[in-house]
Amino acid sequence: MTHPCHHSEPQSPSVPEIALPDEAATRRAGARLARAVTPGLKIYLRGPLGAGKTTFVRGLLGGLGWRGKVKSPSYALVEVYVVSRLHLYHFDFYRFRDPGEWYDSGFREIFDSAAVCIVEWPEKAGDALPPPDLDLALDLASAGRTLRASARPAGERCLAALRDG
Repeated sequence: MTHPCHHSEPQSPSVPEIALPDEAATRRAGARLARAVTPGLKIYLRGPLGAGKTTFVRGLLGGLGWRGKVKSPSYALVEVYVVSRLHLYHFDFYRFRDPGEWYDSGFREIFDSAAVCIVEWPEKAGDALPPPDLDLALDLASAGRTLRASARPAGERCLAALRDG
């Protein structure tokens, strides 16, 4: 998997590709990841439109105990969820036309905090974003979707949760 961010921190080995045959499987993968989410994690979701990024986030939030609606943040850029001890920010940068919009957004403070930041379309912010702790790629497949994941040290527990689910 190629990453548009060129940061020097090494990636750990990735999880073998996980088949997600339907929406329920995508939600279950998100719920498995929820078991390993800790304050301060940066999770980036990559993939084409319709690949299941928001569905995955719905599963993750459900796994954390969120019972409310989970909207795609496409128009608002960010939706905020407070679940137990976690402040989770779900970003969608699809509408960014250039990476400079990241600097104008005022989001840097959130990424520097103990908040969990989940970002759809991180590549739209170019190299401005800090490196992810967990990098997920969802792709369309002939039967559903596939998920590939890689992590930096802070995200390795998340890889284990995805792999051992």
